[in-house]
Amino acid sequence: MKTKNKVFFLFLLIAVISGLGFTGTSTLFPAKDHDLSSDDYDKFEYMIPMRDGVKLFTSVYVPKDKSEKYPFLITRTPYSSGPYGDQKKNSLHHSQQFVNEKFIFVFQDVRGKFMSEGKFVNMRPELNDYSDKTKIDESTDTWDTVDWLIKNVSNNNGKVGLWGISYPGFYAATATIHAHPAIKAISPQAPIADWFFDDFHHHGAFFLPHSFGFISIFGQPRKGPTKEWGKRFEYPTPDGYEFYLNDIGPLSNANTKYLKNKIPFWDTIIAHPNYDDFWQKRNLLPHLTGIKPAVLIVGGWFDAEDLYGALNIYSSIEKNNPGIRNSIVMGPWRHGGWARSKGDHLGNVFFSNKPDPSNYFQEKIEFPFFMHYLKDKKNAPKAEAIMYETGTNKWREFETWPPEGMQKKKLYLSGDGTLDFTVHQETPDYREFISDPDIPVPFTQVITTRMTPEYMTDDQRFASRRNDVLSYQTKVLDKDITLAGKLKARLFVSTNRTSADWIVKLIDVYPGDFPDNQYTADGMRMGGYQQMVRSEVFRGRFRNSYENPAPFVPGKITEVAFPLQDILHTFKKGHRIMIQVQSTWFPLVDRNPQNYVDNIFMAKEEDFVKAIHKVYAKGEHSSYIEVSVLEQ
Repeated sequence: MKTKNKVFFLFLLIAVISGLGFTGTSTLFPAKDHDLSSDDYDKFEYMIPMRDGVKLFTSVYVPKDKSEKYPFLITRTPYSSGPYGDQKKNSLHHSQQFVNEKFIFVFQDVRGKFMSEGKFVNMRPELNDYSDKTKIDESTDTWDTVDWLIKNVSNNNGKVGLWGISYPGFYAATATIHAHPAIKAISPQAPIADWFFDDFHHHGAFFLPHSFGFISIFGQPRKGPTKEWGKRFEYPTPDGYEFYLNDIGPLSNANTKYLKNKIPFWDTIIAHPNYDDFWQKRNLLPHLTGIKPAVLIVGGWFDAEDLYGALNIYSSIEKNNPGIRNSIVMGPWRHGGWARSKGDHLGNVFFSNKPDPSNYFQEKIEFPFFMHYLKDKKNAPKAEAIMYETGTNKWREFETWPPEGMQKKKLYLSGDGTLDFTVHQETPDYREFISDPDIPVPFTQVITTRMTPEYMTDDQRFASRRNDVLSYQTKVLDKDITLAGKLKARLFVSTNRTSADWIVKLIDVYPGDFPDNQYTADGMRMGGYQQMVRSEVFRGRFRNSYENPAPFVPGKITEVAFPLQDILHTFKKGHRIMIQVQSTWFPLVDRNPQNYVDNIFMAKEEDFVKAIHKVYAKGEHSSYIEVSVLEQ
């Protein structure tokens, strides 16, 4: 036995004996003698021509071992395929199994970014007709890239897989459309689907720190191909609440004070506050038809950026492409957490490390998926939906998503602050609060200029103690209740002004004796913790139409209904279910002036006013959250 093999097996023996929980790689695919690295691959750089003559920079890593032919595994990105030149990537994939197994790894700068030629267009609209071979979109760029690689890179087996996380997930999703015949498997992970409903916007409400922080660097125009990122924005204070409330104030000041009209996409966003033709053309969902490759959608239940994208790309493909292999995996992850963390916790909330959710996904789902379709192995997961159930913290498999056979129920918001599956008649008709845009409800207690990923599981006790947040909660549960699939808020509200946002949060209230865990922050206690499980904001002006906003009539009871995104969570016996309703969520969401203006991005200081908002709870105006209960 070689010395390095002796060392490996000695380490394995010691790990098992000492109880370190060493698991190696998946038992379905035995471990290699040693972990490979990019040094075991030859690197090549190409400028691949597209059908319109534009050339895209592409790095290709080919196994030095020529004993077999290998499939391609491609990532197309606007975030740089570097390092460029002789230097190699430190890691070719987030899962070591792929590197050990050997693929031809391909990384490409998309059109107009970094070292590729052409003009970059954010979420470039897809073509409706591919008969004109001179027109381009992201799908044709993928086709042309694949066609060139198959013909020009030696020792390939003629099969191609694509994957990407976040914006690269969007490019992976576009590859499903008008796909090259060599493409056999695609995994869009945390993909963008429609920027009016996820990432930058949620039902038209603007996610301010996320958008400003991202666009201020990513939106800088380039003068030509470059290997460098733009200069990061220098915040004058680490306190985002202070920066956005007082330094910038109304968003009409952002250009005047800081951006100076040097970020074209910011100017484009503020010019399109409604769901007009500009945004509709960037909705990928209607184009997801005629798909032939196998698809594996991956998302995180606590993805602060692209939860909408994963769920809705899956459902759109499922609806429009009967009979194809289309699967979804949802884990207890932040944005891209399956590739960047163990996934065993988020913030203060611990899930499980037996096994770590990310390792389970990589070994049992992602790797077998690509091995099956690119290397003809027979161990691909058979379940349509592999979903992590939070609360009980276990993986579950379903033949469909949402699962079949669930019982639809309504959680009613009562006038006395209780929450129940039945209407409480002997309670006040409504509850009210004063919303003041000068002292908006914070979205987190952390001092930051960012959209913190942990906010999706943050303790909400700080919010429930404010007078401008309405909290409703059940009695202590006498049995487990599992909610699965879609959630929908149906509120009956009124305001004494003409404009308002509505934020709804679904919360798991822990019992007072709930124990701390290894990730519980200093000064925090898990007893009584109010864990946010799902949340969403709706800009009330869009209650009738996203294209044609309308003001509220002061004092008139009005229905506001909107989805909260899917869920799979068990509220354990001894816990409570809580709903919170509020109208500000700052600076996560930009402030609504509460006086109706045509374009909130252009609102002035004098437009921002206090308002009295009411949430109704009686008769035909009973507000509720529609849920689906899954039997254990």
